[in-house]
Amino acid sequence: MAVLTAEEQREIQEEIARSGHWGAASIEALKIVQRHRGWVSDELLRDTAEMLQMTPDELDNVATFFSLIFRRPVGRHVILLCDSVSCWVMGYNKVREHLSARLGIGPGETTADGLFTLLPVACLGACERAPAMMIDGKLYGDLTSDQIDYILATYREDEA
Repeated sequence: MAVLTAEEQREIQEEIARSGHWGAASIEALKIVQRHRGWVSDELLRDTAEMLQMTPDELDNVATFFSLIFRRPVGRHVILLCDSVSCWVMGYNKVREHLSARLGIGPGETTADGLFTLLPVACLGACERAPAMMIDGKLYGDLTSDQIDYILATYREDEA
């Protein structure tokens, strides 16, 4: 059974103090858990909800509203693929198909080696660089098949 570590508890308490109210700290508390664990399990959600004086259902509603709070395990590197109108017009389908072929997964799936998870997102705010994706917070735009291959190879090399 997962239990929040002392460090996670301390960081959440600091966030509650900084926010001035447990409810205002809920998103940051979830981010703290995710930063340490990679995702937020049911057990960790319950522990966090207790610290925030919320029910698990209330905190789960917050967690599932925000697409960047992961409620199931994800790969070591999360690829956020923009599927906004701008990216659709500029080649989203070709990019998605290429990523899926190279990774052997579809949207919402994780590679067998646990290295990559591919997630569509409504907008990355990079319309001028469409089509675009973000990996671990780093934005990549004006994507081509060759660029995607290079980018993926870079992340794979970092793991070797």
